[in-house]
Amino acid sequence: MIKRFIRRVFGLPSEAMQRVPREKHGLSRDALSPAAAKVCTALREAGFSGYVVGGAVRDLLLGIVPKDFDIATDARPEQVKPLFRRALIIGRRFRLVHVLLGPETVEVSTFRGADVLTAEKDEHGRVLRDNVFGTQEEDARRRDFTVNALYFDPVSEEVIDFHGGLADLKKRTLRVIGDPPTRYREDPVRMLRAVRLAAKLGLTLDPATRGPIREMAPLMERVPPARLFDEMLKLLLSGHASACLRQLRDVGLHKGLLPLLDVILEQPLGERFVTLALAQTDERVLADRPVSPAFLFAALLWHEVLAAWKARQGRGERALPALENAMDEVLDTQCAKLAITRKLTATMREVWSMQPRFEQRSGSRAYRLLEAPRFRMAYDFLALRAASGEVGADLEAWWRAFQGADPDSRKAMLLPDTAPRKRRRRRRKKPPAAAAPEAA
Repeated sequence: MIKRFIRRVFGLPSEAMQRVPREKHGLSRDALSPAAAKVCTALREAGFSGYVVGGAVRDLLLGIVPKDFDIATDARPEQVKPLFRRALIIGRRFRLVHVLLGPETVEVSTFRGADVLTAEKDEHGRVLRDNVFGTQEEDARRRDFTVNALYFDPVSEEVIDFHGGLADLKKRTLRVIGDPPTRYREDPVRMLRAVRLAAKLGLTLDPATRGPIREMAPLMERVPPARLFDEMLKLLLSGHASACLRQLRDVGLHKGLLPLLDVILEQPLGERFVTLALAQTDERVLADRPVSPAFLFAALLWHEVLAAWKARQGRGERALPALENAMDEVLDTQCAKLAITRKLTATMREVWSMQPRFEQRSGSRAYRLLEAPRFRMAYDFLALRAASGEVGADLEAWWRAFQGADPDSRKAMLLPDTAPRKRRRRRRKKPPAAAAPEAA
């Protein structure tokens, strides 16, 4: 403790810090985006430090193209902003600078302190407020995993490593910085991040990092629903959703995140349906094709809606009101834990409510369904149901052909209308109005 205090006061480097030259890690400044390199150069010319940090360094060392580049510096936000023509200071709890250079946005953060002894915490150990500026060593110590605490210096092309992150990358190991139970209490979401990163990067969780997760999983219940939803979305849209969910189950962290997922996966039909949905999502993400979060959540929860719908019909409810009530039931359960936005739930409901309408292939009803705004998404959902064996392949094939057919072919494809016709109610003839009496 005393040595650490002396090093901090006099600005001395940590005893564990390593400056690893390019010959040993192979990363050069040419691998950076032009905007990231320009930001680091501007900071250096102004007399400040500028390092590429975190996931970008990790990905480059693994041979992955980073989606974005984050910069860490000893400059304060109000010192960074004047250095660039287009720069915005954002954030309330901890201020950051977004530097806009062409189509790229580079996030610049000041080194943050990591005094866990003085940080404000709740009764369970979760850190509530610890956003203070600090040194580079403190900034590294407060990061979550060793592979995320690597700093690349574009000038010297050295990697600054405080916690053995380079060695962990070589071993393909994901390890929490510090004492895992303590770090999980500070921020339970770190357990979710551990699963996501391990699955995404093909890393193995260090035994000490993995060990406490099952026992500490209930801490997730204290995470705000909106934040938990954001983390789940990152996990499901990581391009490795299938591996992430398997990992969640392996470490005992799946219960409570999608409360009904266990039930879904225990049903043979439901498991196949969810597996296909996740596989298709992963394929689209990895191919840089657009993915709808609403479609994915609709797929994950469909078999619970289906089960609740059948149960309500079994109790005598009519089909369409039963479906509406089943959707309400499932979404109420989910939204209590995950703050799924109203925009998403509205789309999910549209996709679900259109599924029974695909059975109607006669008269004007087929044309009306084809013109519905969410038809394409609902049809893709039907195709997923057919691929999993939930509905007949002939139903999906009919709608696939109906979409691409010309008007005459569509008319010929329509099935006979066998639905019972509603009896028209005859209007009762009103008796003629009595003639007004003539004036005397």
